[in-house]
Amino acid sequence: MTSPYTDDLALAQELADIADGITMSRYRAADLAVETKPDLTPVSESDKAAELALRERLAAARPDDGIIGEEFGGAEDFDPARPAAGRAWVIDPIDGTKSYVRGMDTWTTLIALLDDGEVKVGVVAMPALAKRWWAVRGQGAFADGRPIHVSNVADIDGAQFLWSGIEEWDAIGGFQRVVDLGRRCWRTRGVGDAWQYMLVAEGAAEIATDPEATLWDLAAVSIVVEEAGGRFTSLGGVEGPGSGSGLATNGRLHGAALGALGALGARD
Repeated sequence: MTSPYTDDLALAQELADIADGITMSRYRAADLAVETKPDLTPVSESDKAAELALRERLAAARPDDGIIGEEFGGAEDFDPARPAAGRAWVIDPIDGTKSYVRGMDTWTTLIALLDDGEVKVGVVAMPALAKRWWAVRGQGAFADGRPIHVSNVADIDGAQFLWSGIEEWDAIGGFQRVVDLGRRCWRTRGVGDAWQYMLVAEGAAEIATDPEATLWDLAAVSIVVEEAGGRFTSLGGVEGPGSGSGLATNGRLHGAALGALGALGARD
């Protein structure tokens, strides 16, 4: 079955190639320039150069589409409660800048397309590990060209649970809830960032979560999880990627995970 977004997927793949070329050329460079943003998170020269390159390509290829990016704005136009009509690209050339600047290979390139507020295309690339995932709404999810699907694990005690750093959960007073859920699961790992969601999509894990995350952190990963047969919400149970936190499961365990962690998402 063909999709009206086939050409958009091809463009998203091209955008990922452009970003990966820029970011890999400076990865682990001894003279990499890194600044601290007002929110005290790092931004490297590669973050800025790659996003500018993607914006330039989108301006040429899709001049009528909006653009939402981490470094140069656009998120102020997105309201998850009242999604704007029309198309907008959501780009994050380096998701996991802290990993990038410390030489950890788990950072990702994230490209997504929103149409009337719904994610229709998503590409997730890990260029340092030569891995890539993608999805188009209604067309399934793929990893390096092969179809992927979430697991069939139906009980918490058989689940692998992936979560981000202790400090992030401490910041919202939620670390004990993570520990309590983890003790009910078969296995836990502090993977974090986009990779944890791709592991859920591939069926290697059943639960992955972030206590605080932005639209550009989650748009691309959410459609891959959903098209792989999983479910993606905020910690407050709001469907989709735009409500400030992320919870992905294989679907069967979503209610149990929300029950364990969902009170933390009341602010959603």
